[in-house]
Amino acid sequence: MTDKKFIIPIFLPNAGCPHACAFCNQGAVTGSREMIPSQESIIKRVEEFLSYTKNTSQYPIISFYGGNFLGLDEDELIRLLEVATQFIESGRVKGLRFSTRPDTIDEARLDLIKDFSVDTIEVGAQSMDNQVLGAVNRGHTELDTINAAKLLKKRGYETGLQLMTGLPSDTPDKCLLTAKKIAELKPDFVRIYPTLVLRGSMLAKLYRDGAYTPQSLEDAVLLAKELFNVFRKQGIKVIRLGLQASEELSDPATVYAGPYHPAFGELVYSAVFFDMASRLISRVDSISRAITIKVHPGNISQVRGQKNINRDRLIKEFSLNSLGIEADDSVSRDFGIEVINC
Repeated sequence: MTDKKFIIPIFLPNAGCPHACAFCNQGAVTGSREMIPSQESIIKRVEEFLSYTKNTSQYPIISFYGGNFLGLDEDELIRLLEVATQFIESGRVKGLRFSTRPDTIDEARLDLIKDFSVDTIEVGAQSMDNQVLGAVNRGHTELDTINAAKLLKKRGYETGLQLMTGLPSDTPDKCLLTAKKIAELKPDFVRIYPTLVLRGSMLAKLYRDGAYTPQSLEDAVLLAKELFNVFRKQGIKVIRLGLQASEELSDPATVYAGPYHPAFGELVYSAVFFDMASRLISRVDSISRAITIKVHPGNISQVRGQKNINRDRLIKEFSLNSLGIEADDSVSRDFGIEVINC
């Protein structure tokens, strides 16, 4: 499938969740007050999103996010899938996907949805450390995630795994081990989210009481870069770094603390490119103090860094007289980079 996926998100804030995870308040993140949307609400939202594009190369997919989809009551689960299926049958939507907890993935639940056009299932692993999972009241274990991923692969679903950094009781070393364990499961893709202190969450109380200290933005970016590299080396796509920017998340009344940045992913990519450029420049024999970096046009801003921070750091660290960053269509968009000693 070469068409670009066009995601139509349907939010189910905390619906089907058996536990109140310390970090979670989906209502605050999504801005939605409706836990399980009505048929009318779903149809209206899908129609609205479909009106945004007339591009026939796009591949519209209805996605149920923000809740524990397979934890819903059977009747509600079937109702949601049947509403979405109307758009599948009409040919206007090509597929369905949802996110769910690992401990709700079993043979019986997957049998329940097998006749619907579900292509992709995302699993909220969050951590592969049982101490961390216990500290955030997650209610499942590392083994639940392992079993869920294996079962989804066996059933032929495109499988995604979500993990978080900066959780209570977590450390960078534990996060790196989580990434390595998740990579061993060979998911089709992953998402990496730094922990934010959200209004109405248990973590907000811990933060106010001084019992929890969130990551700084700098620390979150550097750790996410290391996790990104773990997956990239294994050929596993990282489809999101940080929560999707929104008006709700930009409101200080929603995010009390934590490493929120509307372009968090760009910061991580810039950090990756800085390391790559630094390694290549250090290998240049007899640096002439005038270097040119060539990258794909789509990566220019990431190589420069916000406010040219990467360029300025490279000039300083290598005592360069000049550093040019040029766009070149022949360089791979997938983190391709060339260094020329002028």
